[in-house]
Amino acid sequence: MLSFLKPNPVKKLKKQYDAKQQQAFEAQRNGDIRGYSLLTEEAEKIDQQIKELENDA
Repeated sequence: MLSFLKPNPVKKLKKQYDAKQQQAFEAQRNGDIRGYSLLTEEAEKIDQQIKELENDA
């Protein structure tokens, strides 16, 4: 009934994903390739979680 009040985990994960992508972009731009690859890997893990949640729904 009040499902609109429940937090949406996909929305939260998408914000985290966008933040990681932005951090990775900035790391690459600053020449930190190792940091870029680590942040990109974290972003990919978050993206995988998002896809799993969307498939379950």
